[in-house]
Amino acid sequence: MHLLHNTTVAINETNMICSSTHHLGPLILSVVMIIEMIVGLPANIVALWIFCFRMKCWKPHTLFLFNLVLADFLLLISVPFRINNYLRGDCWVFGQVWCRINLFMLAVNRSASISFMTAVALHRYFKVVHPHHYISHITLTQAGWLTGLMWTVVIALRIPLVAYNLLYHHGNVSLCRSFHSYSVTPLGIKVHYVAFTAEFFLPWFLLLFCSAQIAFHLHQRRMDRQKSVRRAMQAVWVISLVFTICFMPSNLTGLAGMYIKYFHPMDCTSYNLITQLFEMCVGFTYINSALDPIIYSFSSSMFRDALKSSLRHLSFVNKNVRYANNHLQK
Repeated sequence: MHLLHNTTVAINETNMICSSTHHLGPLILSVVMIIEMIVGLPANIVALWIFCFRMKCWKPHTLFLFNLVLADFLLLISVPFRINNYLRGDCWVFGQVWCRINLFMLAVNRSASISFMTAVALHRYFKVVHPHHYISHITLTQAGWLTGLMWTVVIALRIPLVAYNLLYHHGNVSLCRSFHSYSVTPLGIKVHYVAFTAEFFLPWFLLLFCSAQIAFHLHQRRMDRQKSVRRAMQAVWVISLVFTICFMPSNLTGLAGMYIKYFHPMDCTSYNLITQLFEMCVGFTYINSALDPIIYSFSSSMFRDALKSSLRHLSFVNKNVRYANNHLQK
């Protein structure tokens, strides 16, 4: 998913033409995504197994976390194709239809991850700061309806990515990007651009507010030393940290690039520099699926207990297998 170019950039709307000879972006992204697959795929498979087969009791925040796992699999399915793309020097060879679907799945993962991280943090905020509020006592059924609504909004905002041709050619190279220049930008793509920025900054400020309010509330009531309450506070801080690390760099560099594009169209040096920075920052976006299991562990005591129980069971089985093997050898 790209907001800027690291090759020749032609912008008809601003008459900006910049050429860059740097090709570090695809290489860095391919390395980051390979690491993400190595770490994220096993971690999310284990998380999915725990949610499906080891979780004894489900609550609203558990449902939100489960949907965060599902969102991560959209990214993990898409990543191998992007790795192939970047190893080929940012050349897409899978055709126009899969280009649209691939970019759609990447964007939906980003939006859904942000949505469900925010939902978990908000649920924790109301549980701690407003324990008697209606939202603090939503049922699992109500959480299910809310989850369905969130998926509907997320998918609806990303429909433009499958409605427009996002595969275009630069010389002999086919580029598959959700952000590139048009002589006249279609309305649906403008919606995509706005959503890309707004879906980060609005939840980010909301997460900071929830974190500060929880910390202030617990400190004021001298409850910040209780283990269970401290866990709730840690969960929101961990979500805020992962959220910031993964999504802020690409947004800031992307906005900087758009500023240069429209207000300093002849400053190719700055534009190419910010393009390279954006290329590297995009890699942080893909790391979210590898870091999300940390959120599961901090946000749900039931998930932690199920994980510990599974590890103990696995250790017990391994010991019995080793004992049986040793006994047979004798």
